[in-house]
Amino acid sequence: MHRIAEEHLVAWKSKAGRKPIVLRGARQVGKSYLVREFARENFKRFVEINFERDPDIATLFTSNSPSKIVQLLELRLDTAIRPGETLLFLDEIQAAPSTIAALRYFLEQMPELHVAAAGSLLEMVLSDLPRAMPVGRIEYLHLGPMQFEEFLRAAGHERLVGFLGGLAPGEEVPEAIHAKLLDLFRTFVVVGGMPEAVAAYLVRNNFREAEEVKHSILSTYKEDFGKYAGRVPHTRLHSLFGRIPALIGRGFKYAHVDRAEPARALARALDLLCMARVASRVRHSSANGVPLGAEANDRIFKLLFLDAGLVTTATGLTILDFEQAADILLVNSGATCEQAVGQHLLHSAPPYHEPELFFWVREKANAAAEVDYLVAEGAHVVPVEVKAGKTGTLKSLHLFLREKRRSLGVRLNSGPPSLLRAETALADGKKVPFRLLSLPLYMVGQVRRLIRETLAGEGGGERGEGRGGRGDPTYR
Repeated sequence: MHRIAEEHLVAWKSKAGRKPIVLRGARQVGKSYLVREFARENFKRFVEINFERDPDIATLFTSNSPSKIVQLLELRLDTAIRPGETLLFLDEIQAAPSTIAALRYFLEQMPELHVAAAGSLLEMVLSDLPRAMPVGRIEYLHLGPMQFEEFLRAAGHERLVGFLGGLAPGEEVPEAIHAKLLDLFRTFVVVGGMPEAVAAYLVRNNFREAEEVKHSILSTYKEDFGKYAGRVPHTRLHSLFGRIPALIGRGFKYAHVDRAEPARALARALDLLCMARVASRVRHSSANGVPLGAEANDRIFKLLFLDAGLVTTATGLTILDFEQAADILLVNSGATCEQAVGQHLLHSAPPYHEPELFFWVREKANAAAEVDYLVAEGAHVVPVEVKAGKTGTLKSLHLFLREKRRSLGVRLNSGPPSLLRAETALADGKKVPFRLLSLPLYMVGQVRRLIRETLAGEGGGERGEGRGGRGDPTYR
């Protein structure tokens, strides 16, 4: 299964000043598989060390001399490690924290050797080793679940991937192609993007196989709670972990989890789940400019789970729930689709960026408003709404565009793509023009690209562009 992040690894292989690279992400998102596939296609030799399976090998990394470390590894593994030809892969590196600090010496003394590492629960290890961290001497690659285009490619739909990547803002999609892609996205939402679940589904075209894998993954995460020993009680983690899938899309309050638990204690448990990348905070930003994090309010946030497929399993949804719904955004009050959109946007920036996501909320008497997500592209802040068909209004998006003087908004729904011109009125009655880029859910992986192309084309003339938007009831 091809991962988009492999392109970043290919560029890393040959770039000047290359540093050891560490892959970060939740357990079972495919970090090890990605490195193995990358090595198979780009190196003559591949040496993999798993510190959970062979913990004694960590003792070979106590030296400050990479050449001595390599010599000892060659003896222990009975293989040759040749700089320029070999990729040395240190897997499950969280099981040998001191090894992380040793990575700095490979950059300083043996930069010609390609060194990659990966691990889960790394954030916890890194937080415990601030002084030993090789700051500035390693680089990171953040990996999440598979995106929709990766799912399509794994399913053999290469032409559809190319089709999506070639669509211009507002360009029409033939109804037959639109229906097929929407159906495939429906399948993706149910199966999810965990590589093992995707493989189980594709091998036999059987949802039950994928469900078994996802139940196993959820159990594995729960078993990991034992590794948080001394930080947070197991019962508190289990309670929070079990509640998150049902709270997606809602402003988070600790009382939603357990009124009897102190908010500070639950906050600590949530910190650990976020460090394990099982959950992610979507923070409120005032969004007056970039970076969005500069105006983030850590006390106001929503939550995302790791993966939409895990959400469907945890909440008991099946493919029948999505097939019987008139609009897939109506299933589970749209929370599962909001999860699918959110996990794509969370990892839509280049993989060397720390994943982060924001939303906007305005809480005033008789004037509450909320925009699902915010995307920063260059100096532009673009609101993104996830709405069901033509039944969902865009009042909050209009309000955001007026208050922030922004000229572009994005809607994701089940309808065909369009790019429409519209106007919104300021308090003084002045009309301010803006554009609405409306995209079907299956184009969520193209959001950033299409935002860039739309902003670059401000001045008119894009294919498929409509004017006024009067036929769309969401403009009223």
